[in-house]
Amino acid sequence: MAFVSQVEPKSIDEALKDEHWLMAMQEELNQFERNEVWDLVPLPTDYPIIGTKWVFRNKLDESGIIIRNKARLVAKGYNQEEGIDLLPL
Repeated sequence: MAFVSQVEPKSIDEALKDEHWLMAMQEELNQFERNEVWDLVPLPTDYPIIGTKWVFRNKLDESGIIIRNKARLVAKGYNQEEGIDLLPL
């Protein structure tokens, strides 16, 4: 059985102090790279950027025992405008 953190951090500062949460965060970033989720581009001067935040959760098995630390990087809102960089569904 792998070692996991028993406490879900409430902030990024708490997560950065725990090696298990650091590994979970790194795995999330590695998934972005493997799946080619994003490309870094120059910051446009006339558009606001979309903020992000980390969400931390302990994943449990059927018995309620913590089996995994899961870190997700999620967008805070969006700034889409019709006709600009929208793909048809």
